[in-house]
Formats: sequence, C-alpha cells, structure tokens
Amino acid sequence: MKKALIVQGGWDGHHPKEISDILAGQLRKNDFDVTISDTLDAYRDLPLTEFNLIVPMWTMGQIKPEQLKPVLAAVESGVGLAGLHGGMCDSFRNECDWQYMTGGQWVAHPGNDTAHYSVLFDGEKSPITEGLNTFEVTTEQYYMHVDPANTVLATTRFGSTVMPVVWTKSWGKGRVFYSSLGHRPDVVTMEPVITLMTRGMLWAST
Repeated sequence: MKKALIVQGGWDGHHPKEISDILAGQLRKNDFDVTISDTLDAYRDLPLTEFNLIVPMWTMGQIKPEQLKPVLAAVESGVGLAGLHGGMCDSFRNECDWQYMTGGQWVAHPGNDTAHYSVLFDGEKSPITEGLNTFEVTTEQYYMHVDPANTVLATTRFGSTVMPVVWTKSWGKGRVFYSSLGHRPDVVTMEPVITLMTRGMLWAST
C-alpha cells in the first residue's frame, strides 16, 4: 500500500482542513494509507522518504529551514509532490527554493472569487488530462510567476496572455504536479477539477 502525507494549515480562507479531507478521501479510494498533519514540523519529524507522496495544503505563513530542507530533499530523492491553488503555490512567499520546487508562485487574482473563465486543455498531452475537455469555472483566476521548465497541461487567458493552470515538472528524481484551481471545497469537488487532482496525485506518486 502506498503512503501519502498531507500537511494542512496556514490561512483559513482556503479551507485547508476541508480540502485536505477531500484529497485524503480520493487517495484512500486508490488504496493509499494517508497521514494528515496540521504542523509544519511533520516535514522535520516524520521519515519523509517512507512516503510515496506529499500533498501540501498550507497557504502563506513561514517555514523554518529545519522544516523546509527535509521536504526539498525528500522530493529530490523521488517522493512525489502534488498540490493545488494557494495551498502549494502561495505557501511561503519568502522561500525561493519552495517556489523553485513547486514551479510557480501566485501573483494576483483579478476579480477575486467572481472571475468567470475557461480552462483549456491545450498544453502537452498527458494521461492526467486524457479525455478532458475545455470547461468554464467561476472562482479565483490565478495570475502566476511560473517556471519555464514546467510541462504545461492546461491554460487560461488574461486577455492575450496565456497563463498555465495545470502543470507537471521534475525536482531531482521527484515528480511534481500542480493545479491552480481549488479556492473553495466546491471547486475542488467539481468535475473535471477533482479528476485532474486525483490523476495528478497518482501520477506524482508513481
């Protein structure tokens, strides 16, 4: 049985506990043993290389070097990393190494939670997006700084600017998956968002 660690906390506006429970449920349906922690000390205290997957759900806040270094090393050694929205790519704004590992950092969301936009599967072909079609969503539309080394799977538009929504990348031997969707629990559970996230978590844990 594979093992996953979800570390949840930070800004309550992103519903870390509720969304962590949703993601844990999806993993358990796929035969994962899931540990949920509400402290960043989990990165320091737990044997991270014994997990197949780490799912961060921690918006903003600060992380200490002794908490950050073990998770960077674990993913580099081959542990998968998968996350969504601000829980992974607006976690620790002062930590460039975290942003380098995850592949991006939130900049703005014009229109806040009332933005209505399209998500287009016009990126690289992947089993994560196989069979999925363009869809509309009303939620925060993330404008982000992104790593040009990311493999972009889905995008949205800010005028003529193409902005990645879903991507994968490598961090050493580790697989990294990210989706900028997921401001509220009802967005996480809608289709195809939940299918994307579930497939992404499974892909990262391989």
